[in-house]
Amino acid sequence: MNHEVIVVGGGVIGLLSAYHLAQAGESVALLESGAVGSEASWAGGGIVSPLYPWRYSPAVTALAHWSQDYYPQLGEQLLAQTGVDPEVHETGLYWLDLHDEDEALAWARQHGRPLQSVPMEQVHAAVPPLGEGFQRAVFMPGVANVRNPRLLRALHSALQQLPNVRLIERCAVEGFIREGERITGVRTAQGSMLADRVVVAAGAWSGALLETLGLELPVKPMKGQMILFKCAEDFLPSMVLAKRRYAIPRRDGHILVGSTLEDVGFDKTPTAEALESLTATACELLPALADAQVVKHWAGLRPGSPDGVPYIGPVDGYEGLWLNCGHFRNGLVLAPASCQLLTDLMLGREPIIDPAPYAPGARL
Repeated sequence: MNHEVIVVGGGVIGLLSAYHLAQAGESVALLESGAVGSEASWAGGGIVSPLYPWRYSPAVTALAHWSQDYYPQLGEQLLAQTGVDPEVHETGLYWLDLHDEDEALAWARQHGRPLQSVPMEQVHAAVPPLGEGFQRAVFMPGVANVRNPRLLRALHSALQQLPNVRLIERCAVEGFIREGERITGVRTAQGSMLADRVVVAAGAWSGALLETLGLELPVKPMKGQMILFKCAEDFLPSMVLAKRRYAIPRRDGHILVGSTLEDVGFDKTPTAEALESLTATACELLPALADAQVVKHWAGLRPGSPDGVPYIGPVDGYEGLWLNCGHFRNGLVLAPASCQLLTDLMLGREPIIDPAPYAPGARL
């Protein structure tokens, strides 16, 4: 069967790319080497903001702002379509003891974002379980987190309802079919599949896949470990972040604490050292967690890329080959804008933002 588009990768970027393309009328086959949504997208925290948005380039900021504004309606749309609530949960976010607070506030003024300094007594009143010893805080209201496993489940369900989509799990793509300068399909363990266009959205595995074409894509795995606690539903009213670590409340009282950043290849094994370090972070941020049990401890592999700027668009010299990958720590944050931009470009529509910073051509 010849599909108009093959999407390689079943994380949030692949699923949402397929969803947008299918809604626009394209026939789509989504291929995933394992189970849909079981890698980095599942493993992340789901904060709908870069950890330190003012430290990123305008390219990341443009995608982040569009996505942040779009997430609430995406959550409502998926809930209505599938009955699965991705739980886009607006809690606001407190940053504690920033060394670059002045830069953060200047960035917020420049971009019209509601970030402000708040006195610590106000923070402790708003977030009673917060630990002592923090000196300064800034707060941004309206920052949400999304319950990423449920977002993935909702996208999976939405795609299953669409007649012009085929989801093929446990089907690893091993290489591409090439005719002259054109990519006409993919080779898999289950045989060859033809398509007009192929989208690589394989996260940390995208670089290895493009190596089969002799292309050098600087995307590599960066391991991150997280732990999960279960508390009362109203235990933590807002997200808190200090020293590159964070605590995220879910609506049902689950608290995620993360994360590590490790350059160890494709090793996803949770380690005792990380468990100890993350537990110490949890107790420093929220001392009451010292008496709580760690419900779960896991690791995932982020698709590390230079400056965290993803590759979105066609690959020069390989007609029919498209990329949507390399989102590093911000795949969930940037997914709605990235996938809308890809769809606009593939369908020849006016793009939602300037596509130039993400174009693979000048960067490969």
